[in-house]
Amino acid sequence: SEDIDFELKEDGRFIVNILQVAEKESHNIDAINFIFCSDSYLLDINKKYLAHNYYTDIITFDNSEEGIIGGDIFISVERARENAFELNVSFESEIRRLVIHGILHLIGFKDGTAEEKLIMRDKEDYYLSLWRS
Repeated sequence: SEDIDFELKEDGRFIVNILQVAEKESHNIDAINFIFCSDSYLLDINKKYLAHNYYTDIITFDNSEEGIIGGDIFISVERARENAFELNVSFESEIRRLVIHGILHLIGFKDGTAEEKLIMRDKEDYYLSLWRS
């Protein structure tokens, strides 16, 4: 974590589900770093590396190669809490969604257009349904 006190609970379950997403999408995993951080920390990254001056819940830096995913996934814990409240879901569920979202970005899914967002959301929902099983 960076600039915030946060510890991921049930991290073993996260690993199993991340591997499951990669396998079902026909990818292997090299190294993925999850950095849980504050809004201000992620805003600074957004400004510095993406030239965006707004808060976001996740930024993924992709180091993947053909069929092998890897990279750094920054998740704002504060944004996740706000998202969970606004969407009327648990904080843990929102963290899971963001983790899956980041993995899907490393696999190659985009969310820049309405159609891409729909595909991304469908994939997230599918993998979240497997997470609960």
